[in-house]
Amino acid sequence: MDRIRITGGGPLEGTIPISGAKNATLPLMIASLLTSDTLTLKNVPNLADVGLLARILGNHGVDLTIAGKRPGQRSGEGDTMHLTARDIVDTTAPYEMVSRMRASFWVLGPLLAREGQACVSLPGGCAIGTRPVDLHLEGLTKLGAQIELESGYVHAKAPKGLAGGRITFPKVSVGATHNVLMAAVLAKGETVIENAAREPEVSDVAQCLVKMGAKIEGIGTSTLTIQGVDELSGAVHPVLPDRIETGTYAMAVAATGGDVLLDNARPDLLESALDVLSGAGVELTVTNRGLRVVRNGARLAPVDVETEPFPGFPTDLQAQLMALMARADGQSRIRETIFENRFMHVQELARLGADIELEGDTALVTGVNTLHGAQVMATDLRASVSLVIAGLVAEGETVINRVYHLDRGFEQIEQKLTNCGAQIERLAA
Repeated sequence: MDRIRITGGGPLEGTIPISGAKNATLPLMIASLLTSDTLTLKNVPNLADVGLLARILGNHGVDLTIAGKRPGQRSGEGDTMHLTARDIVDTTAPYEMVSRMRASFWVLGPLLAREGQACVSLPGGCAIGTRPVDLHLEGLTKLGAQIELESGYVHAKAPKGLAGGRITFPKVSVGATHNVLMAAVLAKGETVIENAAREPEVSDVAQCLVKMGAKIEGIGTSTLTIQGVDELSGAVHPVLPDRIETGTYAMAVAATGGDVLLDNARPDLLESALDVLSGAGVELTVTNRGLRVVRNGARLAPVDVETEPFPGFPTDLQAQLMALMARADGQSRIRETIFENRFMHVQELARLGADIELEGDTALVTGVNTLHGAQVMATDLRASVSLVIAGLVAEGETVINRVYHLDRGFEQIEQKLTNCGAQIERLAA
């Protein structure tokens, strides 16, 4: 199993290209199940999760090709992917694949809408909480689906097709919004989704569906109104830049000091996180190419943050912020309200010398003068990159084990950081 070795202490300087958003790419790929025509996605990141989902979709009959980069194309512009689901050859998504990536559960809605049936294993993914699928199933039931759970599988049927309905989610769920939205675009009549997730990735998928012929109103708001259509066509759609990657590298620069341009970043997608960084003393400048992040090396001010659904502070940046605040000048309070088990990185940061005390859903982070390199272990995707940030500022050598988590969500992270002066390398198993 690969490891990453980091020798910390130096500032980051240069340019980091921001890749396409993983959290938009995955549901966009799944949307290809809704049409027999070709869906072309641009700016697709080269990630382990993308490759795994490609194999899952292949089992359903999706023909997928990836076009190489053209001469002169910037490395941050990603791949071009063509997906064609001319015929659905299998409506079962097996345990051995779905258990490895939670987002693959979202094939349930499109398969049910197009084929009238689906058999999908209950999901897996990062161990950061229970994340039940009740909201997905309740939403699809309100569209007329007949659903049974048996032997760890969801068996769903709609022999006469899905019909529009009104779904009010009791809490915001990105996954349930994706699943129900993709099912509703082919349902008969009108569907209204209330308390829908407003994340930019949800809006990106909705905008792609509109290009494919879907009729969706309220994109970007908490109420989506969908008029079902008989069929969708192909489309060409660029994946929006990854706001979590943007925030992660902004925090890495803030931690180490230096001056980095985050090329292709969209600051409007993470205003709450950038407000937190500005309040801590990080200099942020929006340019025509993206976002410039500068810090002169002075200690940062502590912050009080609570994770919230968009447009609040993202839970996917909580671990990275904690690593940043580990060396702030004072005590920060970081409250996690989205996932109940997303503090597993705390004990690993403590191995590097961080002073963190947990009080229920709140972490009290008291900044220290120095972190020290050590052997640490990644527990999930975002936790693993928080250890990278801590390792970049720690004295001596840090070795991060189980870095396959990083490969799931951060494209070419060693190369991007090395190009800005970091001493980081992958150690093959």
